[in-house]
Amino acid sequence: MTSLVLRRWFNTTLLLIAGVAVVWAYLAYAPSVRRLPYVSGWVLLVLMLVLTAYNGRKKLPFLPLLSSRAWLQFHIYTGLATAVLFLAHISFRVPSGWFEVTLAWLYFVVMASGIFGLALSRLMPKRLTTRGGEVLYERIPAIRRTLQQSAETIALKSIPEAQTSTIADFYVRELKHFFDGPRNFWLHLLEVRRPLNTLLDKITDLNRYSNDKEREKLNQLADMVRQKDGLDYHHAIQTLLKAWLFVHIPFTYSLLIFSFVHVVLVFAFSGGAR
Repeated sequence: MTSLVLRRWFNTTLLLIAGVAVVWAYLAYAPSVRRLPYVSGWVLLVLMLVLTAYNGRKKLPFLPLLSSRAWLQFHIYTGLATAVLFLAHISFRVPSGWFEVTLAWLYFVVMASGIFGLALSRLMPKRLTTRGGEVLYERIPAIRRTLQQSAETIALKSIPEAQTSTIADFYVRELKHFFDGPRNFWLHLLEVRRPLNTLLDKITDLNRYSNDKEREKLNQLADMVRQKDGLDYHHAIQTLLKAWLFVHIPFTYSLLIFSFVHVVLVFAFSGGAR
């Protein structure tokens, strides 16, 4: 096995041991230690603060605070470990009261979005490599405009060169909308290539009734359609990779705010504030 696989097995084993230890400690000491929820709550809050610090670490890569990969591994496995600690903190029961329910839902959304993001980070880069490697997200609009201008130029030049407006009319009717912007976002996420095949079939059908000059232009357009479709694929995948953070990060900070309020309320109503 590779070092990466061994490291994942090691980390997973530690995660399972930690989970079993938390459950055992709860079953063994919950009946006799009245303030155990306070201990689990403080540990959970500290872990959430440390996990939140990962976002700041990414923005300050020059600081000598371990490598980004080490932080990511810590973030993943510690985040998963908090699930068992959270369940132990709420005594493995369904929360009651609007505040506890809200706090539990915030935690669930943060955990679910984190797992979703982890799955995306494992699956999507592999899909991108099958479509020509990753294209810088910021460059996609510029590349799209270049393809659009080139396709329009080919269609316009076909009129004087082929002495017919067949290709130009076909471009306006079938291809202009396709080149104007990103298309088929959800179909690309689902790996559905029907729209691309439909356009290529239409170009092939037109090829049968074209002369040599027109076939040359149509072949060029077919190649650009493939490039544009690949660009839309990269746009869809990378947009999804970025979009999940707009759920995970805001809900993480919301969870922290509610957690601090929760601490204040617990100590206030339990007499701890005195």
